[in-house]
Amino acid sequence: MRIRPETALTFDDVLLIPRRSSIRSRHAVNTRSPFSRCITLAIPLISANMDTVTESAMACAIARVGGIGVIHRFMTIERQATEVARVKRAEGFVVEDPYSLPPNATIEEAREQLAEHHIGGLIVVGANNEVLGLVSARDLMFERDPERRVTEVMTPREKLVTVGEHISLEQARDVLHKHRIEKLPVLDQSGQLHGLITAQDIVKQEQWPDATKDSRGRLRVAAAVGVRPSDMDRATACVHAGADALVVDIAHGHSDNALNMVRALKELFPNVDVVGGNVATADGVRDMVEAGADAVKVGVGAGSICITRIVTGFGVPQLSAVDECAQTGQALGVPIIADGGIRNSGDITKALAAGASSVMLGSLLAGTDESPGATVIRSGQRYKIVRGMASLTANIDRQEIELGREVDPDDWERVVAEGVEAMVPARGPVKEIVYQLVGGLRSGLSYAGASNIPELWSKAEFVRITSAGKAESGAHDVQTR
Repeated sequence: MRIRPETALTFDDVLLIPRRSSIRSRHAVNTRSPFSRCITLAIPLISANMDTVTESAMACAIARVGGIGVIHRFMTIERQATEVARVKRAEGFVVEDPYSLPPNATIEEAREQLAEHHIGGLIVVGANNEVLGLVSARDLMFERDPERRVTEVMTPREKLVTVGEHISLEQARDVLHKHRIEKLPVLDQSGQLHGLITAQDIVKQEQWPDATKDSRGRLRVAAAVGVRPSDMDRATACVHAGADALVVDIAHGHSDNALNMVRALKELFPNVDVVGGNVATADGVRDMVEAGADAVKVGVGAGSICITRIVTGFGVPQLSAVDECAQTGQALGVPIIADGGIRNSGDITKALAAGASSVMLGSLLAGTDESPGATVIRSGQRYKIVRGMASLTANIDRQEIELGREVDPDDWERVVAEGVEAMVPARGPVKEIVYQLVGGLRSGLSYAGASNIPELWSKAEFVRITSAGKAESGAHDVQTR
């Protein structure tokens, strides 16, 4: 029988030893860290690609505070591409290819578009993309005739304030303020529509200075794909919608199916970062990098709603898995993402100290306002549903999406679930949770005497603790309320 001589550890098995620190304030530390080869985050947090965690609302919220979200794949290809597009259109200095209407569109059609895209205005354009006017939600607010043409209620071209395509942010702000308007159509040299600048987008840029954005000022977003042949179509649709990275994510990433998918995606999309996973060994990281992965996700069976280790008997305690994988990842120049087992800011600090460049959060974010999970009330308390993507219902839902029909109830018993469903307390906005988590991480860096995450890697020293040490670490010998 082969048994490794060393003991594998997880977060509760260790503490970090405090070091002499010259850091005057936790705000003096730098939390920037790579998500992948070409994408850097202001804070090393990623929202998980779970259907009760990340869709466009979560992806926008986490990107604005400096992280990144991974849109889950447990939906139709068309819907996932739409979710990606919503993030890319959520903000930017100039919204390229803004939503528009033809002049014969009705009031009802305009209202439907505004509601569908969650926007406040539409450009009315002619056959040659010339700007005819602008119709806003305010123009439609009290209109009683839904069949009336938008040209009858819009602000016509001659009354619009427009600018050229080379305008700067400062100039745009001055024009919006001078004319007391909220939307500024951008025209090219021939007078055709080039884009749209909104006051709201300029405010967002000032409100979220650390937001994760691409070179065009749009929020960054990743999209998850599987390893089936149809997932190449899924990846193509998401990239065309603007996805900045693709995450090949299956329970056992150290498999030919996953490695071949990573290789195929890098060949088809050489300019899009591809994240591979999940693995739990140095060999898994090495093979993923050889296949072309720009980052590797580490964690098998560590999630709070994952029971892979119970069902299959396989897995590696998360801290040891991250430590082993990070050594190989750093040697090969590829970031490691610690995925699973994170319950608090201390666990984030430990995962990063073990060598991870970022951490993926699932259940911690599932109860936030921006998560798509269903809300339930129990004993007067609000909760949100969270489920593992290998749970029974998630498996059934995935089959129904792939088959395009309902799964026969008799087939349910053939599903071998490796995840569960649970409830988590409603936690409010994402930004409030992230503030607490990043605050704890900053404090952790200061305790290590590290001004940034690479310094944490070099200075961190762990000590194993007993169950008594774990009990001592929390509130004890007092009554809490």
